[in-house]
Amino acid sequence: MRRSTSWLKHHRLLAFFVLAYAISWSSWPAYAAGLMPRMEFLPIGPLAAAIIVIALTEGRAGFRAWGRRLIRWRVGWVWYAVALLLPAVMVLATAFATIALGASAPGLARLTWSGMLMVFAIRLINPMDGPLGEEPGFRGYALPLLQAARPPLQSAAILGVLVAFWHLPLVLFQGLSLIGLPTTFAITFLYVWLFNHTGGSVLLTLLFHTSQGTFTVGSFGFTGADAGRAELIYFVVVVLAVLATVLFDREAWRKAPR
Repeated sequence: MRRSTSWLKHHRLLAFFVLAYAISWSSWPAYAAGLMPRMEFLPIGPLAAAIIVIALTEGRAGFRAWGRRLIRWRVGWVWYAVALLLPAVMVLATAFATIALGASAPGLARLTWSGMLMVFAIRLINPMDGPLGEEPGFRGYALPLLQAARPPLQSAAILGVLVAFWHLPLVLFQGLSLIGLPTTFAITFLYVWLFNHTGGSVLLTLLFHTSQGTFTVGSFGFTGADAGRAELIYFVVVVLAVLATVLFDREAWRKAPR
């Protein structure tokens, strides 16, 4: 037992990602064997993996440090605006470009403020959805460990690959477009940038993630070739946003905050 705990303490990142994948992909073998009617992807994997690894390797001190990151709210109001509005700005830029190319947006007529606020509130507190399932694990636990030995740019690239690949079952079985994987990789850099500028606030990345999933390119109701074109444009918009942070905020990518 002591030997296993010692190994875990020296390989916390590896243990975290193995558990996150194993929990989220747990129904894949049963589905492949024909024992389940469909693949059930569990977004709670990263959250559960963080809790398990912290409990086995760090105990109360680890939970206190992790908990402080989860509820860190004393950041400048500008970063709240970035977390809540930047995802919407990227979606609007994508939609305007797609419409300018001749697409129609029938979904706009169905959008209401009350509906979006309800979706936002539910996604914010649901551990079986992406924001609360992912952020405490990927950003709240894995990212600080990555940045302890690597600069933010390299850490973001590593995390981006691992988070994108974690979504693979959604592409294979649940209809997520293939372009969603490189988009996930690219947007991870924005999450890291926001996390570091807010002193390691998971709360702010949680707000960013929830906003990202509440008002989406799909909200405009693009269909057929227009829908595919919109997803590609969104990927380009995200990449341009990442490049803007790298070019105009270079210092943020050289060294992670304490």
